[in-house]
Amino acid sequence: MPENSSSDLSKPLLVGNVTLRNRAFLAPMSGVTDAPFRKLAWDFGAGLVVSEMVASQALMEGEGEMLLKLKAAEIPLHVVQLAGREAKWMALAAQMTEANGAHIIDINMGCPAKRVTTGYSGSALMRDLDHAMTLVDAVVGAATVPVTLKMRLGWDDKTINAPELAKRARDAGVQMITVHGRTRCQFYKGNADWNAVKAVKDAIDVPLVVNGDISGPKTAQEALDASCADAVMVGRAAYGAPWLPAQVAGQFNGESGVTPDFVKKHHEAMLSFYGIQSGIRQARKHLGWYLEGVKNNSVPASLKLQMMTSLDPQEVHSLIDQVFNIDNPSSSMTKTAA
Repeated sequence: MPENSSSDLSKPLLVGNVTLRNRAFLAPMSGVTDAPFRKLAWDFGAGLVVSEMVASQALMEGEGEMLLKLKAAEIPLHVVQLAGREAKWMALAAQMTEANGAHIIDINMGCPAKRVTTGYSGSALMRDLDHAMTLVDAVVGAATVPVTLKMRLGWDDKTINAPELAKRARDAGVQMITVHGRTRCQFYKGNADWNAVKAVKDAIDVPLVVNGDISGPKTAQEALDASCADAVMVGRAAYGAPWLPAQVAGQFNGESGVTPDFVKKHHEAMLSFYGIQSGIRQARKHLGWYLEGVKNNSVPASLKLQMMTSLDPQEVHSLIDQVFNIDNPSSSMTKTAA
């Protein structure tokens, strides 16, 4: 059985009855961690990859976007994050999620986006822990798979209540807690406070995951040392770098580079998943991030623009070859390994 106290990120971690193969995870990120991106991260060696946030009521009402987000990524471990503000919808969505093959269900109480918090979901739930716990109880009661919870430190610096919420959630049956080391009112400003996350570790006896400002092996170790967490979760640093969690876990050495074939593979997966018309647009942000990772200033702006605006998949692939082969750029899959 895996031990759940270790700073060695390459070791497995037990969450309920599910064994995670290592302790470096990819965070759920709306508009980013769709099935194609999750599969790339998993294939590189991430210990856990989590779906985009799925709105529970919209899912149960059959909204197409949420049904798409619910889809598995053709990997052995399917983890879905649910969001909502009503226990009824969260319970029904948990049952539907498990019926669709989820091995773990994560509850979102960390999203700081205004469109989410104005609906009293995401991190807004940290303003009313009694109400937040009705959602936890509903999901734990409806699911037979492990339930996990992702949160922030609190709503603002006057209400740092992550330790209390974590303890109550653990007592209700939650099997793992992830804490982003900022308050909701900070959004992504300033630095994540990994030291503040340690108070959560002191309050629970299930695995703790630290999140926020983890950009590579060095910052991952610093976050672990400060928080005494059991695992780390990589978020925005993985934009254009689906290999990063694996690199943090010591599963990928970062030497193969961002090749045209790799970029085209991701692009093709996006087209297959979304359909050509939607997929070619959805893929543009990823193309932009890959371009940012190429340390080569000789790519003409006109060529980049053409690649980013073309509606013809064959033309896009031809342009990928041109852009990523100009002057044989020696880009490396270590753009965020710090």
